[in-house]
Amino acid sequence: MKVAIVTDAWKPQVNGVVTTLADLVAALRAAGHDVQLIEPSLFRRVPMPGYGEIELAWRPRALVQRLLESGRPDAIHIATEGPIGIAARACCLAARLAFTTAFHTRFPEFVAAATGLPAALGYAWMRRFHRPSSGVLVPSLGTLRILESHGFANLRRWTHGIDLERFRPTQPAELGLPRPVFLYVGRVSYEKNLDAFLKLHLPGSKVVCGSGPLLARLSRRYTQVQWRGRVQRESLVGIYNAADSFVFPSRTDTFGLVMLEALACGTPVAAYPTAGPLDVVGDSDGGVLHDDLRTAALRSLAVPRERARARAATFEWAEVSRRFLGHLVPAVASASGTSRLALASSAHVGSPQRRSV
Repeated sequence: MKVAIVTDAWKPQVNGVVTTLADLVAALRAAGHDVQLIEPSLFRRVPMPGYGEIELAWRPRALVQRLLESGRPDAIHIATEGPIGIAARACCLAARLAFTTAFHTRFPEFVAAATGLPAALGYAWMRRFHRPSSGVLVPSLGTLRILESHGFANLRRWTHGIDLERFRPTQPAELGLPRPVFLYVGRVSYEKNLDAFLKLHLPGSKVVCGSGPLLARLSRRYTQVQWRGRVQRESLVGIYNAADSFVFPSRTDTFGLVMLEALACGTPVAAYPTAGPLDVVGDSDGGVLHDDLRTAALRSLAVPRERARARAATFEWAEVSRRFLGHLVPAVASASGTSRLALASSAHVGSPQRRSV
């Protein structure tokens, strides 16, 4: 099958969405599928307002249409709601083509935290974006329930996976810090609720790996924390292995891939019992979920590392990619003949109906 994956998030960005999509593309190609990737490096770009390290495509629609026309994919998946995703959505609707979308990030809460605007406004816009989708892939049951409460339809649960060969128990990095070591990896930004971790009274040391718009402010405020900045993914394995507990303070993440990475390295997770952690850790004995984050962090120190690894093993990528393929729909032009994109495939029959925008 030839699958077009359209995304505004791609390398060199470092975040869970990029990591998930990169691993998905690798798993699909390893299984023999042809993946057409439409991502920001193909376009002229401008910095995202308020988050300059992320670049957004500038007026991408014409090129998106040409790429889809020339690529002739059997299925189209729009992974993000940015300019490239908006352009691909418009092309598919104009051509009466079916497509799937994904909900990776709770941007309404991100915008609300950064600007004070009501999250309801953001959800209204995102609900409109996803309405024509033949299936909105959602990474956790908790997030699916949240979207249902905001009136989203066509929701499909699709978890994320982990590369168990790359992230595994191995030689720990030499951190040279008092133990126990409590670790956070991820963006240092508004939606991560990082203050909840940084202000905790915990024994030993706290380590933060990651960058973002709040890095300068928080590093000045919490001088006792070891700030490592952005760390290459390959180097994270040793750091995960060196930590005694991985603390995940976010209350708004839809999944939290870094928790899976930590678990795969044998590092137990401490988090709030919210959407994301409830799917990644759940009621397993690979970590501790508690409404008091300090309690979760301290109790996680008693979790055997082999139990954390065992939990991660339930998220193997081969099965996750098969589930992704199962949610796709044929990108077949309607019988009206009005399509400007010839994306029919002899392997699929039937004509998707155009949904209201």
